Amino acid sequence: MDALGLLAATPVAAALKASATLYLLVNAAHILSIGLVVGAVVPMDLRLMGFFGHLPAAMLGPFLARAAAAGVVLAIVTGFCLFSVRPQHYAANPAFLVKMALLALGIANALTLRRSAAWRAMATAGRLAPSLRLRAGVSLVIWISAVLAGRWIAFV
Repeated sequence: MDALGLLAATPVAAALKASATLYLLVNAAHILSIGLVVGAVVPMDLRLMGFFGHLPAAMLGPFLARAAAAGVVLAIVTGFCLFSVRPQHYAANPAFLVKMALLALGIANALTLRRSAAWRAMATAGRLAPSLRLRAGVSLVIWISAVLAGRWIAFV
């Protein structure tokens, strides 16, 4: 049996297949975690792009980044559980593959951004460097595209 077949045979996958209620709860948790990611990323990226100047970026940025990170972790855990129910199907779905690529890009962008001098300047002094504004715009496009790709999965 291949790795995807082994994944589909795990106790988690079996439990989700056997219980519509459990599947519903994990699916709802996945959607809520996506809401947490988007609900944190969108206002953070907009603020970093220069919108809502009356709100202190140095205070909002670190808080919203932690909220987005918590949402990403929860989305990965619940998404992996959902993936385990039909891994061969999802692995062959182009929309799923696009979503995974966008998630990887979004996470990589966030991690490198958090390690940048521009982020440190924003977090300590509230200064918004042009590079930070550009990367926030890229982040916004990536995360919105990931959500759209996720919705596209059901139609492919």
